Amino acid sequence: MATPGPRDIPLLPGSPRRLSPQAGSRGGQGPKHGQQCLKMPGPRAPGLQGGSNRDPGQPCGGESTRSSSVINNYLDANEPVSLEARLSRMHFHDSQRKVDYVLAYHYRKRGVHLAQGFPGHSLAIVSNGETGKEPHAGGPGDIELGPLDALEEERKEQREEFEHNLMEAGLELEKDLENKSQGSIFVRIHAPWQVLAREAEFLKIKVPTKKEMYEIKAGGSIAKKFSAALQKLSSHLQPRVPEHSNNKMKNLSYPFSREKMYLYNIQEKDTFFDNATRSRIVHEILKRTACSRANNTMGINSLIANNIYEAAYPLHDGEYDSPEDDMNDRKLLYQEWARYGVFYKFQPIDLIRKYFGEKIGLYFAWLGLYTSFLIPSSVIGVIVFLYGCATIEEDIPSREMCDQQNAFTMCPLCDKSCDYWNLSSACGTAQASHLFDNPATVFFSIFMALWATMFLENWKRLQMRLGYFWDLTGIEEEEERAQEHSRPEYETKVREKMLKESNQSAVQKLETNTTECGDEDDEDKLTWKDRFPGYLMNFASILFMIALTFSIVFGVIVYRITTAAALSLNKATRSNVRVTVTATAVIINLVVILILDEIYGAVAKWLTKIEVPKTEQTFEERLILKAFLLKFVNAYSPIFYVAFFKGRFVGRPGSYVYVFDGYRMEECAPGGCLMELCIQLSIIMLGKQLIQNNIFEIGVPKLKKLFRKLKDETEAGETDSAHSKHPEQWDLDYSLEPYTGLTPEYMEMIIQFGFVTLFVASFPLAPVFALLNNVIEVRLDAKKFVTELRRPDAVRTKDIGIWFDILSGIGKFSVISNAFVIAITSDFIPRLVYQYSYSHNGTLHGFVNHTLSFFNVSQLKEGTQPENSQFDQEVQFCRFKDYREPPWAPNPYEFSKQYWFILSARLAFVIIFQNLVMFLSVLVDWMIPDIPTDISDQIKKEKSLLVDFFLKEEHEKLKLMDEPALRSPGGGDRSRSRAASSAPSGQSQLGSMMSSGSQHTNV
Repeated sequence: MATPGPRDIPLLPGSPRRLSPQAGSRGGQGPKHGQQCLKMPGPRAPGLQGGSNRDPGQPCGGESTRSSSVINNYLDANEPVSLEARLSRMHFHDSQRKVDYVLAYHYRKRGVHLAQGFPGHSLAIVSNGETGKEPHAGGPGDIELGPLDALEEERKEQREEFEHNLMEAGLELEKDLENKSQGSIFVRIHAPWQVLAREAEFLKIKVPTKKEMYEIKAGGSIAKKFSAALQKLSSHLQPRVPEHSNNKMKNLSYPFSREKMYLYNIQEKDTFFDNATRSRIVHEILKRTACSRANNTMGINSLIANNIYEAAYPLHDGEYDSPEDDMNDRKLLYQEWARYGVFYKFQPIDLIRKYFGEKIGLYFAWLGLYTSFLIPSSVIGVIVFLYGCATIEEDIPSREMCDQQNAFTMCPLCDKSCDYWNLSSACGTAQASHLFDNPATVFFSIFMALWATMFLENWKRLQMRLGYFWDLTGIEEEEERAQEHSRPEYETKVREKMLKESNQSAVQKLETNTTECGDEDDEDKLTWKDRFPGYLMNFASILFMIALTFSIVFGVIVYRITTAAALSLNKATRSNVRVTVTATAVIINLVVILILDEIYGAVAKWLTKIEVPKTEQTFEERLILKAFLLKFVNAYSPIFYVAFFKGRFVGRPGSYVYVFDGYRMEECAPGGCLMELCIQLSIIMLGKQLIQNNIFEIGVPKLKKLFRKLKDETEAGETDSAHSKHPEQWDLDYSLEPYTGLTPEYMEMIIQFGFVTLFVASFPLAPVFALLNNVIEVRLDAKKFVTELRRPDAVRTKDIGIWFDILSGIGKFSVISNAFVIAITSDFIPRLVYQYSYSHNGTLHGFVNHTLSFFNVSQLKEGTQPENSQFDQEVQFCRFKDYREPPWAPNPYEFSKQYWFILSARLAFVIIFQNLVMFLSVLVDWMIPDIPTDISDQIKKEKSLLVDFFLKEEHEKLKLMDEPALRSPGGGDRSRSRAASSAPSGQSQLGSMMSSGSQHTNV
């Protein structure tokens, strides 16, 4: 019987075996029936002669050694590869083939006995094009492997099959041998040129053509001069990266095609596709490769979900803090973007997109535009605040409240323990309220509503501009392909349904079907009946979470009421009751919000999982909606209570509304609830930003990194000392935190956008604090992506998805909320009504007296009168803030005509304000086109340039074809007929290449 050659090594899953460097060259019988042969296809190495690939059905014998072009090569353990001799830590051990992707898994063995003299260097199976060595038998590198447990053995078989399928797809693998009792194994993947070209054509990846870069010209002479002047002024703010300097130049790109290789500027095949594109191509292969042993599981995501592999990630481009002079994109991003010292510079968006992909590039572009738009709103907000400070002495209502000669005797704030008090004691609160409750805040609210509209319109324009420069046109086909890949959980649910409800033929079909699992038949999909329990659980859980949030808000209200009553009993704390209660209640709200934020994030993810969405995009959209709804209610419920409900249901003296026996509802301060709303908003906003940024985004990743480091040190006993001193790039990246998506980053900014827009009438300084936070946030996120996270897969997308709809919804809702804040929470409308309807001289003199009603203290309920009153004078009437009839009126304590007049004015203001701002927003939206004029012109120009370039290249190709024909006798006629026959096909290719809107469809 033939001896198995080193190219076809029989795999015996599930049996104890002896692996050594000599295993590939020992003599013996070939594999029996049922054994698997691991064949590593791939391109031949330079100078290697070999035949075509072996037929899959061919036996694994010595004959395959002569026919296979690529072999399995065991690195000799006695001759370890020198790390110093390696050209790069991002290549295979041959220092030639680049590592495009890495799969990692953790293994453990039982009954491992190392032979004496084993040097401890890891062995590697390499799929390369070299001839294997003939090591001596019985060397010191033999490893005695005991039997694995059932689960580990099953996972090992599944990995072997999946890796075999990857090699059948044309990928080349390099893998460490499992020579320790337990540890991590890395499977390095390299995509040769043939695979890259095939997949690039399938994915329709646009690549630069031979056409030289052309300049994107500005629309007009004025715009061109303004752009040049602006670029000259901001030259010191530009990052020093090559991609950023050529932001006005663009390559003429065309989808890759192996039949039109002459169109592209291919100087070197190894560098024609950048690292992000190479890893994206490999990831596409990983996603569609099946594994029949794992229940026909489709793709690497399913294998990771089933713990067959632990991680899959592309490599970073080297280290970011290496002292060497060699520069890579990661190091350049760190120096010019991911450091706090360059906070004043613009972001190198093109380099970010090149390194991380379009999805992450769009996020940072959006974050940069949002941060830049906060600058004008911050300036206006500071001006509004300074206007309030400058006019505080001129505010007549504040001066009347502070005037002790007025002697407004106010009713007690609580029963029994509280005494009568003078309104002049609340002078400080009234003056502080004027800082935010002045006519300028109305103007600022209108400005911020228009600001939100202009921000969204400018983002649409920037998105179109980036889509043009990044060749994102026609990306809909890629998004449709992404919909074809089902989630592992969805496949599992469908499989369970088929096993439960289908007949034996369907089960047999499931077991024997080795084709694509993502193309289920109609009966193999989940219906609404299958999803109904998940939907019901979602609805009930979300209602419960919202009710829980409202219950906590009510609990804080009870805390405020009871604490205020308790502090009022003590004379020493009675003077600072309101400040103490307000501050502690806001801090409690902040802590609860931070805790519930983390809980609601996990709950939203769990609820989305039990819905079992089919695709990752659907899963992400539903997760975003649930998380946003819960976190929106959680963050803004206390603020909505203070803004619109506090003090509205208090009642009046003699007929108060009580929460519990003896505890009546809290009321606003004498200056109104706007000041308290400002305090609540500022503390929650600042605390949320500072704590989440410093603890959750900085502290938690560092703790996780420290934990992983300690864990690695505990397992360092079996690690090679030389390897630990010079770790490979895949080891360094494996120790980083895995990338989990952009949802947390977007969510944080969306909640902040709500703080900036929804209640800006009560806190004009919100844009300032948001700007200061975002200047740090940009660099914090940048540093996290560059230094602390594994490199994400490059994902192409044309927009920010559902986040834009959420932003648009918040912008529209902010108009309504600010209208109600101005009309109901502030005193703007009552002052306006008094000044133009009730004032004798058209001023605000007498406004305070106008807002206070009379109450006869003899009508206080028994047991609620102040005990041991020490008020200076005998009190017959006390005042309270409301519009009610006096005790001597025919209908005492009923709402007065002024109340109904002011209420109608409030509602009229809300309607007018809302419609006016909405009209202005629509006007701004109409005036600003979604597509910049220069970009629409350049798109038409590019189509014309592409047709001219195609005609020129086709002409050159035909000319080269004619030259050898003309040299031969009678070749002219044949060449002319060949050119004539090839012309229509070239024209049809050009016609199909152009879009329907092109004016050059008929060439």
